[in-house]
Amino acid sequence: MLVLVAVLLLATVIGLWWRARNGRYTAVDPLLVAGAPSTQADDTRLSAAELGSPLGARATFVQFSSEVCTPCRRTAAVLHQLVSEHDDLSHVEMDVVAHLDLVRRFSIMRTPTTLLLDARGVVVGRLSGATDRRHALSALEACPGGVAAS
Repeated sequence: MLVLVAVLLLATVIGLWWRARNGRYTAVDPLLVAGAPSTQADDTRLSAAELGSPLGARATFVQFSSEVCTPCRRTAAVLHQLVSEHDDLSHVEMDVVAHLDLVRRFSIMRTPTTLLLDARGVVVGRLSGATDRRHALSALEACPGGVAAS
């Protein structure tokens, strides 16, 4: 009986930890962002050519998704709605299977993972797991030149 209670307690703690991490924004070190070269493609930036879409004037959400990922569809809907409300934002969805080079380059370990790029295409942060409107707005506010919540 004691073992069963311990296993249930451990599973609950892991579940709560996992839930708390979903959609949470993680910023890139500002010193790395400030020192990012403006013309060189590297691990800190993505160009419009690599994305196949123009960058947003203020920020771009680059969402890495897979076909069978239900949270990916919900995240895409949230980001699409946000982009429709702000003309200076952009959202690009990338299939992880079709873009393995970028998956490796940016160490994408799960879907959805969304990279937040500034206007220059520099990766300023990432959202891992299902993202809701609150998390996306928090990420934008933390982004250099942030966006006011709406």
